[in-house]
Amino acid sequence: MAKGKNLQCAFCLKTNDDVLMIVSGAKASICNECVENATKIIEQELGKFEDRVDGKSNKKQVGETKFHYKPIEIKEYLDQYVIGQEDAKKVLSVAIYNHYKRLNQIVRDDIEIEKSNIIMVGETGSGKTLLAKSIAKMLNVPFAIADATVFTEAGYVGEDVESILSRLLQAADYDVEQAQKGIVFIDEIDKLGRKSDNPSITRDVSGEGVQQGLLKLLEGADVLVPPQGGRKHPDQKMVKINTQNILFICGGAFEGIDKMIARRIQTSSIGFKTNKEDENVEKDNLIQYVNSQDLRSFGLIPELLGRMPVVTFLKSLDKSALRRILTEPKNALIKQYTRLFEYEDIQLEITDEALDYIVEKAIEFKLGGRGLRSICELVMTDAMYELPSQKGAKHFAISLEYAKEKIEKSKYAYQKVA
Repeated sequence: MAKGKNLQCAFCLKTNDDVLMIVSGAKASICNECVENATKIIEQELGKFEDRVDGKSNKKQVGETKFHYKPIEIKEYLDQYVIGQEDAKKVLSVAIYNHYKRLNQIVRDDIEIEKSNIIMVGETGSGKTLLAKSIAKMLNVPFAIADATVFTEAGYVGEDVESILSRLLQAADYDVEQAQKGIVFIDEIDKLGRKSDNPSITRDVSGEGVQQGLLKLLEGADVLVPPQGGRKHPDQKMVKINTQNILFICGGAFEGIDKMIARRIQTSSIGFKTNKEDENVEKDNLIQYVNSQDLRSFGLIPELLGRMPVVTFLKSLDKSALRRILTEPKNALIKQYTRLFEYEDIQLEITDEALDYIVEKAIEFKLGGRGLRSICELVMTDAMYELPSQKGAKHFAISLEYAKEKIEKSKYAYQKVA
């Protein structure tokens, strides 16, 4: 556009005084309004156009979400951040890959691919939330993490279930079209379990009532969403979001569900052939046999489970897995502490014996992967307090004796372990 010249659009005949911008070519000019209208027409026509090559359909969809990772590549990416949990990573990799295929699907012969929402079962510290955060790093669709414990039935103090979509909308920079292609991770879903297996006559405002509210989101419906959260800004304009293409992943510890699984599969050996060692191993990993029947016994309503057809599990972390978590992942704990000491120009060194001792204590306290950080803080707090003030300190070594001394002096030494 050349300022100062009296230009006229060759399509609508408006001058540069009537529009925001006019782009002039060799023999004609066009204004910004005609460019926008032409773009919309092109998008509509290309959406209907089907180009056939070698007898196969190669229809191009405008604005399609591109994703170049295959399921194996997704799992390899998750392996960099999450140790173990091969089954859960495989299920999530397939679900994410299929989610992108659904976003770009071309409906032919009335065959439409439906989404498969996922529920993950695993004790605290096994890596459910870490899996969700690791997925969020690699995706190019909006991703939101919500905590189910804050939700209540509509009309009660707390958050409505629609606030999940508010967070997804914020993650999409308020682009509704992008938000409708997103992925939502709902943590602590087990806290919504109803108190008994019988439907409640009275209100269960933070349990069964919330499960009922989640049904329409999981199934796929047009939902009016307050962009900034409903109750703090009651006068704001509502935004309509369709949840048909939003993938929901739920996770929960489901404390005590192993007893329900044991009752269902009858772990006690009956008959002539028994193997005590195999029996103990099976009892330690009962979570691998979890299914929708056990989740229903725990307190999730059948309607909710029907909308979450994929059930996967995360095993409890054993000693070798916890040991690897300390050093192997990209964001491993020891790497984090090493970086903290590097800021003070101090080289951190930890012996293998000290690491093994930290793992043993984490298993003793039954806190899973999160317990490792608690133990590491106990061991290193005194050093992180004193060393920044000591001039000339360039090296700090943690031996088995040092780790034992710090933990035995702490309050954890007096903790009664069940």
